[in-house]
Amino acid sequence: MACSLIVGLGRSGVGAARLLHAQGHHVVVLERDDGPAQQFKAQQLRDQGIQTELGCPLEFSSFQRWLDQIEQVVISPGIPWDHPTLMQLRDHGVTVRGEMAVAWQALCKCPWIGITGTNGKTTVTHLLHHVLNQAGLYAPMAGNVGDSAAELGLQCMDPAQTKPDWIVMEMSSYQIESAIEVRPTIGIWTTLTPDHLERHGSMDAYRDIKKGLLQRSEHAVLNADDADLQSRHADWPDAQWISSAQNKCEPSNLELWINPEGFVCSKKGALFPANALAMLGEHNRQNMLLVTAAALQTGLEAQAIERGLRSFPGVPHRLESLGSLHGMNVFNDSKATNYDAAAVALQAVPSPIALLAGGLSKQGDASGWLQLLHDKVCSIALFGSDRDILLGLIRNSGYTGDVTSHPTMADAVAAAIEQGRNRNAASLLLSPACASFDQYKDFEARGNYFREIMQKHTRDQLTQAD
Repeated sequence: MACSLIVGLGRSGVGAARLLHAQGHHVVVLERDDGPAQQFKAQQLRDQGIQTELGCPLEFSSFQRWLDQIEQVVISPGIPWDHPTLMQLRDHGVTVRGEMAVAWQALCKCPWIGITGTNGKTTVTHLLHHVLNQAGLYAPMAGNVGDSAAELGLQCMDPAQTKPDWIVMEMSSYQIESAIEVRPTIGIWTTLTPDHLERHGSMDAYRDIKKGLLQRSEHAVLNADDADLQSRHADWPDAQWISSAQNKCEPSNLELWINPEGFVCSKKGALFPANALAMLGEHNRQNMLLVTAAALQTGLEAQAIERGLRSFPGVPHRLESLGSLHGMNVFNDSKATNYDAAAVALQAVPSPIALLAGGLSKQGDASGWLQLLHDKVCSIALFGSDRDILLGLIRNSGYTGDVTSHPTMADAVAAAIEQGRNRNAASLLLSPACASFDQYKDFEARGNYFREIMQKHTRDQLTQAD
């Protein structure tokens, strides 16, 4: 009997297994670990009739017993597309695909909006999802945020489930490279700066993966304020471009911009005030324009888009305001997992800034981030496994503010509060510039922990005031 082998018991793997099983495929899930958490998940799948094998490393030997029966091998985004075992499987004629490709097969009759980019894609996904749904459309979001793409596919198999008007899909480079079948109706490219180079090998390879999604989209929407995208505008003669700084923009096919009077404008005239979106930073004005361009493509009127923008509550862990403490505005920007994302946050919040940074460092150009430390940051509290790497970068740059190093975030927060008070900081900002996997499951877990710590310090402040 032909079988679909699913690699891993993560969110993507479980979703793909459940979807393929519901479609009538014979499914076998292979999981490397066999700890209590994996045993629990495995039993849940077995209870649904899905065969699950634990203690199966990602080695060719784990697949050999099924080699003559394999219909496809489905991997999660965390597995490198060029993993040696996957290369061996392909050499034996086995089809390897990502969970996103499985979801596309189930959902391709619905129009997709595929959103990618180094930074900004999650905010754009949340904001577009909100705007469309506030306008009365059913537009679920999934992929790199929300439900896994396959879980959404499973939900849509339910005959009692309303068919989506649009699917808003956030797609990372990992998901795109393993799902070349995906052809969105609308593709959005937010930004491109160096990231994941340890996975993709080069900036050109990373760019080409993102580019492929937009090339396969019926309508492409790009950010002309991004230096890398704008420098290649000749590659996109039919794309729609947005710019929050129209005077810097070269593409002649500019679709939306913000005029000097502060209005979002199209070729037909002013649409609504740019302050309809109450989020900090120039990057969020760009995000708003990308969302507006896509929403107009879906057929929404400007008035409906403005209503959605005005009611948007923001996105957790992305310049999330946590109130104030000792006169400092507190922001949770745990999603800033690279230097460029962290630089955006430094430009957005009031200065001087008491900064919290650290975690698992990534390859990338830190020069812009370091310059902003000199310009806007009065103190830095470092934490996490690679704090000494950041400490060396900062000291070698000639930074003259306070810099301290701590093994845990809790210790770093206490130091940042004291440093910020002593330096009359206007903002206390968690913007790590690093990945979270050294100490946390993901950036959400890191941001949630920061929120808990700040709530405790706020309670302590109130107790002392009493």
